[in-house]
Amino acid sequence: MSSLLDASEITYEEQVVWLEDLGSLDYVRQALDKTPRRNTKPRYARDGRMVGYAVLDDDAEPDPDSGLYRRRVFFLLPHDRDSQPHGPYAVGAPGEAVDPRTIEPRNPGAKTDRSQGRTAIASATS
Repeated sequence: MSSLLDASEITYEEQVVWLEDLGSLDYVRQALDKTPRRNTKPRYARDGRMVGYAVLDDDAEPDPDSGLYRRRVFFLLPHDRDSQPHGPYAVGAPGEAVDPRTIEPRNPGAKTDRSQGRTAIASATS
């Protein structure tokens, strides 16, 4: 089961800012967070660490009720594959996880063999 975002939810993205080198990351988790600003690094209140975030363009408007912007945040939790290669996601990935190499502004990204840990299986059976 996938809980990927729909492209219609991220139409005002202008840029994706990465806080870490993506070379060693098979996947990142993504979520829409409500933030007071559209173009600065948002606060992070989850376990683990933020590895990236989206910057919204000038046409993005805050929610009329809360005054907050909905922005994409990319993160990893302590039990994810980058920290625990033999842990719960040695094969497979969380529903909200995508290959960071497939992420662009206004594009929710995709699951790939790499993000799903299938490359580890292929190399182990070769």
